[in-house]
Amino acid sequence: MAALLAGAAFMLSGCGLADSHAVWPEMLKVKASEPAPLETPPDIKRLVAGKLDSVFTAGSRPSHVRVSAPLHDPRGTGWTACVRAELTSVIGKPLGTQTYRVFISEGAIFDRRQAEADDNCVTETYEPVESTVAVETPRSAKP
Repeated sequence: MAALLAGAAFMLSGCGLADSHAVWPEMLKVKASEPAPLETPPDIKRLVAGKLDSVFTAGSRPSHVRVSAPLHDPRGTGWTACVRAELTSVIGKPLGTQTYRVFISEGAIFDRRQAEADDNCVTETYEPVESTVAVETPRSAKP
């Protein structure tokens, strides 16, 4: 009986290799799933400038906003970036420079959190948001 079980175990142990090395046509073989394609890198400056309220609370009055280059998010097909700004508390007391990690998917910021040591935001290079986003002034129509 032990020999029968050992023989069955030996025969079944090769089943995982059988498909990838079998002499079957390619259409009958099990195919490895392909990873989802990466999204195109977002225009992080324009995205943050247009959605400051999705990164900072309304009462914090962010100024001198700066962003890092977007990096591919290893958890999926989206992107991440670091955002820094000078913030003010609700009572008007300066909070100093605060850094957040933002998560971007399908061209929108879907999550943010305060940067932690393992985010590497300290070593990132930042560019100002204000200088890259043109502010349009409303034009009056002439009669």
